[in-house]
Amino acid sequence: MSEKSSSSGSDEDIDPESGQPVEFGGVLSKWTNYIHGWQDRWVVLKNNTLSYYKSEDEREYGCRGSLCLSKAVITPHEFDECRFDISVNDSVWYLRAEDPEHRQRWIESIEVHRVSIGIITCFVTEEDEDEFLTAARPDGENNNGSKEKLFSSANPKGTNGIDFKGEAITFKATTAGILSTLSHCIELMVKREDSWQKRLDRELEKRRRVEDAYKSALNELKKKSHYGGPDYEEGPNSLINEDEFYDAVEAELDRQDKIEEQCHSEKIRKPYLSPVPPGDAFSVIGTHRFANKPRSYSSSLSSVELVSASDEIHRFSAQVEEMVQNHMTYSLQDVGGDANWQLVIEEGDMKVYRREVEENGIVLDPLKATHNVKGVTGHEVCHYFWDTDFRMDWESTIENFNVVETLSDNAIIVYQTHKRVWPASQRDVLYLSAIRKVHATNENDPDTWLVCNFSVEHDKALPTNRCVRAKINVAMICQTLVSPPEGDREISRDNILCKITYVANVNPGGWAPASVLRAVAKREYPKFLKRFTTYVQEKTTGKTILF
Repeated sequence: MSEKSSSSGSDEDIDPESGQPVEFGGVLSKWTNYIHGWQDRWVVLKNNTLSYYKSEDEREYGCRGSLCLSKAVITPHEFDECRFDISVNDSVWYLRAEDPEHRQRWIESIEVHRVSIGIITCFVTEEDEDEFLTAARPDGENNNGSKEKLFSSANPKGTNGIDFKGEAITFKATTAGILSTLSHCIELMVKREDSWQKRLDRELEKRRRVEDAYKSALNELKKKSHYGGPDYEEGPNSLINEDEFYDAVEAELDRQDKIEEQCHSEKIRKPYLSPVPPGDAFSVIGTHRFANKPRSYSSSLSSVELVSASDEIHRFSAQVEEMVQNHMTYSLQDVGGDANWQLVIEEGDMKVYRREVEENGIVLDPLKATHNVKGVTGHEVCHYFWDTDFRMDWESTIENFNVVETLSDNAIIVYQTHKRVWPASQRDVLYLSAIRKVHATNENDPDTWLVCNFSVEHDKALPTNRCVRAKINVAMICQTLVSPPEGDREISRDNILCKITYVANVNPGGWAPASVLRAVAKREYPKFLKRFTTYVQEKTTGKTILF
């Protein structure tokens, strides 16, 4: 960077004839912006004004900017010895000289210009005042002269006199005209006041509607961004807080409930996918799919396939037996004396208990519900709970399902996906469902019907990235209580009562907040149990009792 100056910044820069500082110019680097950085510019100091040009050769095209130095603040940079800043109000120029000596020379020149212009201004002001006073005193009197002499030329009849009367008349006429015009304007404004007020009201109403529309559009935009943004859905790094998560889940559940009510009122039967043929033998695991094949088919199977099929039969049979025994042993135990069970819902004969359990931040709360339903048997309740022909009639949370494999007349493997409740991820579940009749060991005790659903694995329904695979262990346990009819009357539905115990152990997987899962479970389980038992009562009305 080079610098060329027309003069130095010393006292010799003052013009001896005019007493004003001469023009001072040279090349300085000026900060432009973050893109172009420092750029060389031709800077000129003249008449208390600092101007800059793109180059010395382009001065004839006019300056690119200028600063008046009267109120300028010059600040040498604290660390950069070649830089100094000039600020006037909000405008700041960042300048750099070739070296510290040139920077000092520029600063001194700017100060000389500022001081010199200030002195000249004061001198001119005092000189003008003296000339004015001299002109006001034609007789040469000083300030102590008499008033008569000082204002002797103020005589109205004199050469320089002022006609006060004429001026007063003119002023009066002018003000009268102004007042008349203003009065007329006021009259017009008063006449138009109602019109303007109505127009103002219309404008205010229009503005209010526009603001409401803007707020509504903004809210919709936020919702859409949530739906499309993975940061606002269930996940390990979700940005949505627990309150927002719960509000969104609750709103979606309410929406689904309204749709379900509408479908129910219109008596719309939802299609099911793969019905299972009904069977009568429920006491044990029935024959496996390979056992019913023709002999020619069995003989065509390799020994490895036959061993695999046999192993599969024993594996599923053992699993079902183990689940049934566990539920009969533990699920029917009274929860009254167990402090770990908390009563969370009590509505009439229905009671819902919960035991809070968490593992690695995932809610695994076991739920247990007891309910007494009049007019139906345990066999009927379990039949409608297990039979997939009726699944979509009463189950409102399922999006679709299909029977992956029929193991026997009373055991199937089912894959089902549940409706997504945003912002939670969609869940699916693969489970074995079996229905059993457990005979009472005491003749005074009623027989027990049981449906147990528990998660299994199957090659035809592997987990996918689309859904979070939930794990379940659910049991519907029913016992039928019969009150003797009066006289010789036959047993009617008025004499029967089904005692239901429903237990659910669910691992939802995923990253949904614990408080949200517990709140949803508290809300949905009682609704499910009431909806299902009401459905069974409606389906069995007028039909032969199935014990």
